[in-house]
Amino acid sequence: MRRSVTQGRSPEGLLAALPPLMDGDLTLVLERYDCGDPARGWVPECHFRMEHTGTGQPMGQLRLRTALNERLRQFGGHVAYEVDPAHRGHHYAARGIRLLVPLARALGLTELWITCAPENGASRRTAELAGAVLVDTIPLPEPARHLAEPGRTQTCRYRLEL
Repeated sequence: MRRSVTQGRSPEGLLAALPPLMDGDLTLVLERYDCGDPARGWVPECHFRMEHTGTGQPMGQLRLRTALNERLRQFGGHVAYEVDPAHRGHHYAARGIRLLVPLARALGLTELWITCAPENGASRRTAELAGAVLVDTIPLPEPARHLAEPGRTQTCRYRLEL
């Protein structure tokens, strides 16, 4: 079920009252809040659009899962990000993650898990620039392999203490 933050149905009203999330030329705009579906293994998730502060030009997306199940703890994490190719190299994803830290704390999270493929150097660097520390590299469980990039058999797990 999808809920709009403009209808005030977000957790504890925090999302509806979000102040602007800005860092120089980066602004995070909350697009929607999905309350999840535990029966399907889906957790609540905030969807943010990364946009240029001055022009409003979209630059990518950032998602914050406000809970984890075991599958996400192993290979999905709390945070997912994608920066449009034309905007890479400015650390927008790492900066966006740092902007979400106060919100994550307010939602009761004490840590953020970030996962990525071992060979994805840009994503690994993003996690590190955000302040996360590599905990381990583990094999992807069989059911997760069909959801990952073709040929991916492992995942790096980073933890960002809040």
